[in-house]
Amino acid sequence: MIRQSFNDNWHFKKIVGGPAWGDTEKESTVTLPHDAMILEPRDRNTPNGTSTGFYPGGTYTYSKTFDASNIDQDQVVYLEFEGVYMNAMVYINGDLAGKRPYGYSRFAIMANDYLRYGVKNEVKVVVQNAASPNSRWYSGSGLYRPVNFVVGDSLHVALDGLKISTESVDRDYAVITIDLALENTRNANRTARLKTVIKDSGGRMVAADQTGINLFGSDSITIKRRIAIPDPDLWHPDTPNLYTCVVEIEEGGAVIDQTTETFGVRTLQLDAQRGLRVNGSSVKLRGTCIHHDNGVIGAATLERAEERRVEIMKAAGFNAIRSAHHPMSKALLRACDRLGMLVMDEAFDMWHATKSDFDYALYFDEWWERDIESMVAKDYNHPCVVMYSIGNEIPELGTPKGARLNRQLADKVRTLDPTRYVTNAINGVMCAMPYIQDIIRELAEEDGESVAQQAAGPQEGVDINQFMMDFFNKQSRIATSRTIDRILEETADGLDIVGYNYMVSRYDTENQKQPNRVVVGSETFPEHIGLIWRKVMDNSHVIGDFTWTGWDYLGEAGIGAFGYDGNDDEEKNPVLKPYPAILAYCGDIDITGHRRPMSYLREIVFGLRQAPYIAVQRVNRHGQQASKTPWSGSDTVSSWTWPGYEGQPAVIEVYASAREVELIQDGRSLGRKTAGDNENFTAVFETTYKPGKLEAVGYSDGLETGRMLLATAGEDLGLKVDADRTDLRADSQDMASLMISLTDSQGVVNMAKPLQVSIQVDGPGILQGFGSADPMTTENYFDTVRTTYDGRVFAVIRTTQEAGKIRVSVSAPGCDTETVVLNSKA
Repeated sequence: MIRQSFNDNWHFKKIVGGPAWGDTEKESTVTLPHDAMILEPRDRNTPNGTSTGFYPGGTYTYSKTFDASNIDQDQVVYLEFEGVYMNAMVYINGDLAGKRPYGYSRFAIMANDYLRYGVKNEVKVVVQNAASPNSRWYSGSGLYRPVNFVVGDSLHVALDGLKISTESVDRDYAVITIDLALENTRNANRTARLKTVIKDSGGRMVAADQTGINLFGSDSITIKRRIAIPDPDLWHPDTPNLYTCVVEIEEGGAVIDQTTETFGVRTLQLDAQRGLRVNGSSVKLRGTCIHHDNGVIGAATLERAEERRVEIMKAAGFNAIRSAHHPMSKALLRACDRLGMLVMDEAFDMWHATKSDFDYALYFDEWWERDIESMVAKDYNHPCVVMYSIGNEIPELGTPKGARLNRQLADKVRTLDPTRYVTNAINGVMCAMPYIQDIIRELAEEDGESVAQQAAGPQEGVDINQFMMDFFNKQSRIATSRTIDRILEETADGLDIVGYNYMVSRYDTENQKQPNRVVVGSETFPEHIGLIWRKVMDNSHVIGDFTWTGWDYLGEAGIGAFGYDGNDDEEKNPVLKPYPAILAYCGDIDITGHRRPMSYLREIVFGLRQAPYIAVQRVNRHGQQASKTPWSGSDTVSSWTWPGYEGQPAVIEVYASAREVELIQDGRSLGRKTAGDNENFTAVFETTYKPGKLEAVGYSDGLETGRMLLATAGEDLGLKVDADRTDLRADSQDMASLMISLTDSQGVVNMAKPLQVSIQVDGPGILQGFGSADPMTTENYFDTVRTTYDGRVFAVIRTTQEAGKIRVSVSAPGCDTETVVLNSKA
């Protein structure tokens, strides 16, 4: 079947004051993908609160007319929606043609019964995202992923009907298995020829196959073919080689249907002694969890935005992504295939127990099987996918009913795809809540305290939040309790890989209790990476770690942000921050794609960076009492520019794998300190701030291993614009990312002087998003003036269907205007 983009010329309206037939705001014409939520005014009183970064939901309609005059009534027609958040109702010419509650599932509507041939047709999608809260993070709203128009002959390859897997590999040949589902919707017998061609990454044909087929009227069959590929180029994170499979159905000498899929030749093996093996070689997962938003453009899933994220995360040392906590986009899967990023794709954040008042738990029983089928069908041909996660922190996993449902979901996935593994991201503390008295008894026995003393709760004069944080800090002990062993045994044994969220304390002893159990750290705290990675490397049954999180995101506002000097709201809730908090602020990489110091520490821990890295605790915050959470790490920036704080104390963290680090300030040594593995790869120095230079030098066995220089920015200030690419496609889907920095004449970024930057776009392009990494801003992401945060702002320029030169000009007070020209080509 042939897929065509169906993204242009949609008419968008917001429904206000009632259901879908109520009043509407002014209609606008939009190009998909389109996020309606990012355009909403933020509201400190929205029921969504911190979960979505104070963005409200709403009810929206998207409508589009199209011509069916060139469609034969014998053909089959589908509308394929890659993601609609949420409760999508699809109408064709006024009739309900289909619906989907889950906001992350790809689904297709067969349109034939609703089409009017030879005249204009209308498709209308009503998106019901007004019932809130329904998400624990920024969800976006509307048709935020692409829509495709899919047409095929009455004899055609079914949607998702081409499945490719690797059967065997040796030095000379790889054997792939092709399962091909064919459908004949005509009430007549059909005789045709099926031709298959395999091409390498250069487009050269490397294998071919053909066979005759006969289908009876209104029939469907599945054909299995084995094809040998000589001298195979294997897919691996380090060498992401891809092949293309083209299948054609030929009837009467003419090609009547065609389907094309990319795939990779690779094998997977798993055991507790050798861990995860890709093509026979053990691979440790240097992983990160990510949410689905793309920062300043919201949830809009532009292909290049997804690709850019993978590029930056790969460069930062990650080789694996966990899609938290929902199925990832097709665009992101394609990027992971091309760039070599392993994937844990996750189905759900909840089953029967709601985590928000109006979330997917309300629909789970009716829809989970179809949503699992959608995820697996989407992922099947992507070599990057190595495991499916069927849930995240599901509270009922510690009950017999929960364990049974866990097996049902796992078995459903295995039936659909026996080539990959199944996991579940388990939070033991969450599962243990019904058994808390048993755990309190255990802890009391270990501590020599009475059960009554442990269970009494906070005593008079003890803050409730402090009591809760104390309990939270005992999570590592709770995770290894006998009660946790007992309640999770059946659930864990129903999985191929046991995912543990914040249960690192189980790693060292897990294989003693369960010698065949394979474990992955499905979610962990970022600042513990030194300890965690040592445990991953020391234990063969632990196949990797997924930190929370590699890339910052909208919503869950403030879980990693710092508060200073007793803000009342922060004392009431030490985890989430009050309005105007907008970002989680817990990513190694901020929402603009700039790497924060934690990213370099992690790269050093992974053994991928030899040079030390200098991170300075914010000098303007020295001596202030900071509130932080386990997702916070350290409040540092890589800057030695602090005007107005001359003579004030400064604390410098130097990250290094070297055994010793020397810090030199303006040519004067501040001494050497130990670093490396035994010191969590960090050496801390104290000095007095004055403009100049800091230089860190690493030494191992008396030899220098690398150095880094940090200089104070000069007083001359200008704008520096870095575009990730200047040659674009004029297809309304391509984009360029512009990092705009305040620098001196030597290119040193001045983080200390916030300035308002203005942007102007001329030519066949639009400003898709414009903003900074500020976690506490009242500015939106779609106006043309933004304030720098830590010396930077970021813009996304999206193409239109028109070719030509796009001129992007940026200016700021006291700075010369800078212009970048982007070439948009048809």
